Amino acid sequence: MNHPDSRAAASGFSYSRAFFEELVDAAIAHARKLGATDAGAEASEGAGLSVSVRKGALETVERNRDKSLGVTVYVGQRRGNASTSDFSRASLEQTVQAAYDIARFTAEDPAAGLPDEADVVRDYPDLDLFHPWAISAERAAELALQCEAAAFAVDKRIANSEGAGVSAQQSHFFAAHTHGFRGGYASSRHSISVAPIAQQPGRGGAMERDAWYSSQRNADDLASPEAVGRYAAQRALSRLGARKISTRECPVLFESTLAAGLLGSFVQAVSGGALYRKSSFLLDAMDQQVFAPHLSVVEEPFIVGGKGSVPFDDEGVKPQARRVVDKGRVRGYFLSTYSARKLGLKTTGNAGGSHNLTLSSSLTRPADDLDAMLRKLGTGLFVTELMGQGVNPVTGDYSRGATGFWVEGGQIAYPVHEITVAGNLKQMYAGIVAVGADAYTYGSKTSGSVLVERMKIAGS
Repeated sequence: MNHPDSRAAASGFSYSRAFFEELVDAAIAHARKLGATDAGAEASEGAGLSVSVRKGALETVERNRDKSLGVTVYVGQRRGNASTSDFSRASLEQTVQAAYDIARFTAEDPAAGLPDEADVVRDYPDLDLFHPWAISAERAAELALQCEAAAFAVDKRIANSEGAGVSAQQSHFFAAHTHGFRGGYASSRHSISVAPIAQQPGRGGAMERDAWYSSQRNADDLASPEAVGRYAAQRALSRLGARKISTRECPVLFESTLAAGLLGSFVQAVSGGALYRKSSFLLDAMDQQVFAPHLSVVEEPFIVGGKGSVPFDDEGVKPQARRVVDKGRVRGYFLSTYSARKLGLKTTGNAGGSHNLTLSSSLTRPADDLDAMLRKLGTGLFVTELMGQGVNPVTGDYSRGATGFWVEGGQIAYPVHEITVAGNLKQMYAGIVAVGADAYTYGSKTSGSVLVERMKIAGS
């Protein structure tokens, strides 16, 4: 097993893996001494730098460093949890005592408890998730200024900016519990972003804002500051002259950057918490046809360097490479140990969420880029930004503020704004007629642009 201790030390962390192991072991031992039936603990540390600039001037330089020890104690089937940022022996014992006291006075829960020993990871791969970026504040500011300057250089109509930023973040942790789990690793996430504002010429000309960013575990994989700036500016410029449209029903094409949101609503609906609380529009969805038959959703936790890759979940359980949706039918839920027990099922290794999900269609061809998807749309709405939280997880009703472009004959006709797109997620999933080859990864979810056969558009 490869533990990246040397790389963690090189990153500027204050605490070593060995120190975290001793801390966690001491917490568990003290819980046992107090009379805990089972116990688990996790020690973690994060460190980073964030720099922002606006209109060519430095705005903020922030350095963050945080640390935490979390302890979970079980007394039979009663659970208590407490945490501290003080790693002293006295604080450790106080935190364990607090967790133990909470457990003693909590009601029994038949589903409470650590994962079954058979489900716990004993050995795990290094997935190459840690690439510390030894960047100075001065160099980060230079990159952010280059990014913003590239946006301003695209066109004189880029008249203002909400700023540009560079962030370098890294963290590491070690966790263990009394059902045999011991593990931890370091990870990193770095980004460059900018939000330019375009304005129509003349006094009082309409203004439109857009933004773009690049985010990667390895700074060497980030898009260049100039490329991020130029693309953000082009997006803002394309929105100038936006109009309202009348209320209607029509096909809707969601840009690939937004498709992850549709996938996220599905994950939420078939996650254990929503299912056992019966607060999901997809209750009893297992083996049911939810998506159009040409669609599949795959989960791949072990992609080397992947944004959503993990060797084990938040409970030390091994996740699964699996087909969550196959030919439109739901074949898997997202379950932790607790939610699985509540449902009478087995954990899927998803304590903490999903891992590297990809939505794909058997109809997609390599030539199905955005232009091809606009042709498939024909006449309808191409959505590039969504606003608000108008998704009801219990009913599936969907209503979001939107901006984008009206498309006629497969060509963008003009930008539109101040509209609402509405539907129901069940009908939307079943009504997906195409997924583009223009795949984009947002967080840990990947999809091309998504074409929905019909939705309601509320306009003027």
